[in-house]
Amino acid sequence: MGKINCLVTGAAGFIGSHVADHLIKNGFNVISLDDLSGGFKENINNKSIFVKGSVCDNKLIKSLFEEYKFEYVFHLAAYAAEGLSHFIRKFNYENNLVGSINLINESIKHKVKCFVFTSSIAVYGKNQLPMTEELTPVPEDPYGIAKYAIELDLKCAYELFGLNHIIFRPHNVYGERQNIGDRYRNVIGIFMNKLLLGEDLVIFGDGNQTRAFSYISDVAPIIADSINFLDAYNQVFNIGADKAYSVNELAEVVIKKMGVNGNIIHSYARNEVVHAFSDHSKVRNFFNIKEPETLENGIEKMAKWVKQHGAKSTARFENIEIEEKLPPSWKK
Repeated sequence: MGKINCLVTGAAGFIGSHVADHLIKNGFNVISLDDLSGGFKENINNKSIFVKGSVCDNKLIKSLFEEYKFEYVFHLAAYAAEGLSHFIRKFNYENNLVGSINLINESIKHKVKCFVFTSSIAVYGKNQLPMTEELTPVPEDPYGIAKYAIELDLKCAYELFGLNHIIFRPHNVYGERQNIGDRYRNVIGIFMNKLLLGEDLVIFGDGNQTRAFSYISDVAPIIADSINFLDAYNQVFNIGADKAYSVNELAEVVIKKMGVNGNIIHSYARNEVVHAFSDHSKVRNFFNIKEPETLENGIEKMAKWVKQHGAKSTARFENIEIEEKLPPSWKK
């Protein structure tokens, strides 16, 4: 009997590459799809079949499903710059929503056993804390709106066509292979890159906004293993770290673990949810969850990897659609 074929989208990216690694370790045959717009070819597991392309290329998606007869789909491809999504609305919906629908359509047609989707706690918006799966999402930005629309579409696809799915809502994931050169997302990577470049750490607002930061090994293996837990099918799960930290506290930990003198400056406050952290009781009831990595240990591991690989250039997003109210540091 041959190996089971899995499609992993965003497999050259941060979380996607770790999920692909774990699937290969577990004996699956992985087809890695990525357009390399935000990921790196060196992140691709050489035991997988790499296809360079976008989920927006419907012709390509159709051909891949025809050729490989996927039994499972792990959809992690997205442009996850939440704050920037206000200013790239068309791009956001085309890449994050329409591209996902291409995958869902083919998964229905080809009777995929389970479609695993990486959503985000961005779907919750400014709800009560901690965020629980029972809350009705009220996303505050186009990125969260796109993610929630996909969740709703998967629910419809299950109810009408029987397409099983598992939805994960991770948050602030960090660790090895993260693109530290992305100036629009991933605050830990941004801080580390600036320290390597000898630049100030810029904190938007007073820095008292809080997030729970999730180390990659506490997230990716659970996503990869989820298809083996049939009780988890057609469920939604928060996943990640429990303890919330202020951005001010985070900056101090990053400076300490990077071992580099860093200067913190505060800038204007952005339009963002001030406090965001979720409850993980449900995911613990369904999966074998180990004790999560502490922030200090996780950042120490990431810092070691970052220092080995060096600083990255920070390219600007070239297709800004709305300039009004765009943060000054994001302007050309």
